Amino acid sequence: MIPAPAAGRDLSAPVAVLAGVSKEYVLGKTKVRALRNIDLAVNRGEFLVLAGPSGSGKTTILNLLGLIDKPDSGRVIFGGKNTVPLGLNALAPARRDSIGYIFQAFNLIPVLSVFENVEYPLILRRVPAGERRRRVESALEKVGLSHRRKHRPSELSGGERQRTSIARAIVKNPAVVLADEPTANLDSETGATICDLMRRLNRNEGATFVLSSHDPRIIGTGRRIVRLRDGAIEGIEEQGG
Repeated sequence: MIPAPAAGRDLSAPVAVLAGVSKEYVLGKTKVRALRNIDLAVNRGEFLVLAGPSGSGKTTILNLLGLIDKPDSGRVIFGGKNTVPLGLNALAPARRDSIGYIFQAFNLIPVLSVFENVEYPLILRRVPAGERRRRVESALEKVGLSHRRKHRPSELSGGERQRTSIARAIVKNPAVVLADEPTANLDSETGATICDLMRRLNRNEGATFVLSSHDPRIIGTGRRIVRLRDGAIEGIEEQGG
């Protein structure tokens, strides 16, 4: 098991590191080189954007950082440990406890209310009911959805569904939140609002975000922008704010 950062550990160390990582996929008789010798560290408290066209390797990097895929070569270091020798099942506790996921398709459970969707990760962790309630209510307040706590996903707008996904991601206080094209299914105004929300959580709560996007407006919000093309890092830009 790869534990979340705890008191007494070096909080200046990166949350996750990709070191010399390469990845290929086989499509029929064709090999597709998704990543080429990627070196990337994700630092605590940062807002990092992976930018690039479709097929540039953004989602593959998120899958490796999220411990749901393995590289063909190189190391994926999470919580100070090289995770590559470990099986995906052995990494399940780290995925459950230390990583928050935000998807472009929301991935909410349709039969559960907003409150219950956000609560679900804490149930998996066997958090006591009283603490679950406090943490869910706090997360819903942070994303502005306290008034929709009893509604089901089908009763929400796209922006509200993504706010629910964000609350679900942050409720367990993860080491990092990974967001794959989180505004792709939203109109431009709603997408900007969602991005502003994530930036506010980053600034006010110190939450670490890594998100992928090909939208220039979203890319421009990153404090660090990693530009990808054909599976390789084309450049890294630092921005203030």
